Amino acid sequence: MKRIWSPWRMDYIHEEKPEGCIFCDKPKQDRDADNLILLRGEHSYIMLNRYPYNNGHLMIVPYEHVDMPTGLSPEAQMELMTQVNICLEVLQDAMHPDGFNVGMNLGAPAGAGIQDHMHVHVVPRWTGDTSFMPVLGDTHVIVQGLEECYRQLKPVVDRVYNTDVPSE
Repeated sequence: MKRIWSPWRMDYIHEEKPEGCIFCDKPKQDRDADNLILLRGEHSYIMLNRYPYNNGHLMIVPYEHVDMPTGLSPEAQMELMTQVNICLEVLQDAMHPDGFNVGMNLGAPAGAGIQDHMHVHVVPRWTGDTSFMPVLGDTHVIVQGLEECYRQLKPVVDRVYNTDVPSE
């Protein structure tokens, strides 16, 4: 019998849930590698999802605390879409997926885990990556640790986009 190991899920189950909004708080901490922030823009930033659906699961998060993209300025909306394209390019370059899921869960009925601060998910997909686990067992199998994934993606982000943010 094969075992599925995803120890970071236990951290999520047992950790004390922080007060406030993690999407507002994380970029203020100036600990990008610890917070899995890959790239900062003027209006939004790109980070790895700490509880991913698949390896390389990225999120684009506006700095502004809004629950719908309609609450963002046109400039912030444009940057959000530009960062979706950045995610697609970086993931293609670094991980060579066969396809992508890109989307937003807006509101609790739509599946938003954090309802008050909208964000966009970019999830790389590979042919056959779902297997039977999510279909029958409501379980996702992640085969790469978050820190390893960050170390794989960060140099590609820095090389492709010549960021001035130092790797931590």
